[in-house]
Amino acid sequence: MTDLYQGAVMEMAAVFRRLNDADVDRACSMIADARTVVVFGGGRERLQIMGFAMRLYHMGRSVAVEGDMTTPPVGKGDLFIVTVGPGEISTALALLGVAKAAGATILVITAQPQGRAAAFADFVLHLPAQTMANDQGEQRSSVLPMGSLYEGALFVLFEVIILKLIKMLNVTPEAMRANHTNLE
Repeated sequence: MTDLYQGAVMEMAAVFRRLNDADVDRACSMIADARTVVVFGGGRERLQIMGFAMRLYHMGRSVAVEGDMTTPPVGKGDLFIVTVGPGEISTALALLGVAKAAGATILVITAQPQGRAAAFADFVLHLPAQTMANDQGEQRSSVLPMGSLYEGALFVLFEVIILKLIKMLNVTPEAMRANHTNLE
């Protein structure tokens, strides 16, 4: 049984050995410079990016999750971050078109930079992990099912981005804790 854990962790480590950290730094700069950040992901990717949005909120950033009733309109000066591991899903493509037409800056995070979503992006952050686009047959590279490797890697990526932003923006732990809800 421990082989399963070790295999999954080793696969995760391999993803981050292939990740370009300079690209992560560029994504951090885009977030730091944005007036408002709006995020979107589908399925389990949505769960990961919602957690990321929560941490941005704890940092005092103006942030919203697309689909929430309180999501503001996006436009010039705003950043729309979309995670679309397999390179495209119909909902992401539609939302990317709206954000692009409104003048928002777009950051696409994907394992498939040749996918259609990347064409909308001002910058593409390539997270090289298995998704449902390559989880079958000879393409399959992970012991984890479907897009789990990508989704798990998103969690780690987002936490590292938060660590980099904390340093970049000089955010204190006390400031973050002050923004944490007291309704739980």
